[in-house]
Amino acid sequence: MTENVVHLHKNPEMPVQDASVTTLTVVPDAPAAPVVPLWVRSGRAMKTAVTHDRTKSGARAVARHSLYVWGGGRIVARRTWDGRTGARYERFLRAAEAAGNMELAGEWEERLQHFRDARHRRRMDLLTSPIDAAKGALVGTGLGIGSLVALGVVLAIANKDIADVITPIMAVIEFIRLVITIVQVVWGPAFTIGPFLALLALWTVGSKQQAAPAWALPDNIRSGEGEPITPSIVVKALRDLGVPALRGAIKEMGDAGASMLGPIRIAGCGVEVDVTLPSGVSTNEVQQRRRKLAENLTRHEHEVFITIPTAARTVRLWVADSGALDEPIGPSPLVTDETMTADYAKGRAPWGQDLRGDAAALSLYQRHLLITGLSNQGKTVALRSLALWLALDRSVEFLMGDLKGVGDWAMFDGRARVLIQGPTDEHVIQVTEMVEGAVEEMNRRIQAPPGTVFPALIVLVDEAQMAFMCPAKDEDKRPYGGSKANSRYFMAVRKIHNQGRAVNVLMWQGTQDPTDQNLPKLVREGAHTRASLALGTESQARMALGDKAVDGGAAPNMLRPGLDQGTLVVASSGIDIPAGQAAITVRTHYIDDDAAKAIIERAKALRDGVTTLHAVDRDQDRDPLADIASVVGTAERVRTKDVLARLGTLNTDAYGGWSFIDLKRVLDGTGAEPYKSDGVMVIGRDRLARALANRDTEDSASAAE
Repeated sequence: MTENVVHLHKNPEMPVQDASVTTLTVVPDAPAAPVVPLWVRSGRAMKTAVTHDRTKSGARAVARHSLYVWGGGRIVARRTWDGRTGARYERFLRAAEAAGNMELAGEWEERLQHFRDARHRRRMDLLTSPIDAAKGALVGTGLGIGSLVALGVVLAIANKDIADVITPIMAVIEFIRLVITIVQVVWGPAFTIGPFLALLALWTVGSKQQAAPAWALPDNIRSGEGEPITPSIVVKALRDLGVPALRGAIKEMGDAGASMLGPIRIAGCGVEVDVTLPSGVSTNEVQQRRRKLAENLTRHEHEVFITIPTAARTVRLWVADSGALDEPIGPSPLVTDETMTADYAKGRAPWGQDLRGDAAALSLYQRHLLITGLSNQGKTVALRSLALWLALDRSVEFLMGDLKGVGDWAMFDGRARVLIQGPTDEHVIQVTEMVEGAVEEMNRRIQAPPGTVFPALIVLVDEAQMAFMCPAKDEDKRPYGGSKANSRYFMAVRKIHNQGRAVNVLMWQGTQDPTDQNLPKLVREGAHTRASLALGTESQARMALGDKAVDGGAAPNMLRPGLDQGTLVVASSGIDIPAGQAAITVRTHYIDDDAAKAIIERAKALRDGVTTLHAVDRDQDRDPLADIASVVGTAERVRTKDVLARLGTLNTDAYGGWSFIDLKRVLDGTGAEPYKSDGVMVIGRDRLARALANRDTEDSASAAE
């Protein structure tokens, strides 16, 4: 007997079979699936149907509209009860007592007494009103019949028919019969439809007031997204804040909890309301529950700000429209207005917008500045926008140190007197010497005759934490970094903070992630304008802004890192802060590098050219004549005292102690000696150029010999 072999898998080595041959593949029998009982399948189907989203939505809709009728009935009953009794006055009286306002409580008690007196008079009048009504009805009927008879007599005389005397009376009787007939016809349907109309009226009241449990409301209302802020919502949010004394006081007030609230005012992209807290509730109890309050108001935490106004036992709530703070603000006026100039003494830098949407402008006059925050939150851009505005004042000079060194300040080349860029210890040393040169300039100004007015000198250091943390030491073993009395950078900054303001030598610093090590207490407290972007902790917020600002509601640690880039909390006398507040939140304009370069080009066009001094080798041999020419730059002439100041900034060791005599000694015999122009001693650019050219020619001739 021949066996038939059936191959279950194709053998690649087998020859290709003819297409006419059909190969059968036998698949072994799979195990039969178990049979699911009918009751299990039915249960699963019922569970799917019951838990389906459409079923849930439909059930909520039925429950919602049914409960609208019940809720509307309660509202109508409450309104009726309030109108017929003194319950309303009693609620307001309890609210005033709970708030500790005894004067207002006495006023409501007087109104309640007047209501009771009027109600008593109305009830007493009911005793005599039936008799008066009967008398009035009889008199009215008699007068009515007499009038109709008189009208009938006139009609009979006119028609010469005695029967017309009763015609008016019969017409009235016929009208009464018609009314009774209409009532008989309408009464049945009205009696049947009336309850449904009443239910419809109650449903209308309930639906307008959303008088149903939260679980039965539609998704968009239940989530509260974009829900407008009303007095009832604010009171409910405060009631559920978790402060027992506050909850008890509001419960005693009943619906009159809104008496705690001032008017709700439109404030920019949100609303603002003052809340007078009841006796026994402190303002910090509300401040500490900012997140819970925001969630009770159906907002994110960053959309609710709590500040302390001047009124006692009062907190001011600013609640943003849902999602409004995530929308960008418009461009800076520095970019849109190419004719804008700056005035250091009287002007204000356009920095951004406050939360109300109003323009936020900062005065920089004689104010040291500190901006801090976490990394990559917009610190450099915020600091740079102030410098860009001030650069449009032709009298202002800049000494700049960028210890990040990635080109964020490169556009100031040609506008700043000194520009040092780099993150190394060598760059920190050069920045330190730059700040120490500014100290020497400050001391020179202080020793000037009284009444002398000096132009502003802005000493700006970005990423200043690099300077405070620098481990390098000089030849005398004095550290450049640190916060001790022998720290060169720390002491130079402290000296400018102590005395620089009086002679318009100002210190601006930008630093990140502040600690006591990279931002010493004495330095941060020496700044008149303190601003902070998003921070990690409240202790850092206190370092950045001070205890007073944080205790007054400032909370940069509540800003969202990465999402609130460019949003600053500012504590300064140079910006308009609402009365009673210690700080203000500003959303700064973003000015990119290209726009910044265009602004600096406009600034350069407003004044003579400036040759910017960059980092130099401190150990190289100095060429005084070449250095004098470099600090004069492209200006036609520069005052000798300014040349001395610039030389000191260029190299403190070589020129820090120079006087006019030293300058004259170097220039004597060169043809570039100082001369008077408009009553002041100056040094001319062209004369220096000729002196250098002549010297080079003489050197070449000497070399040839």
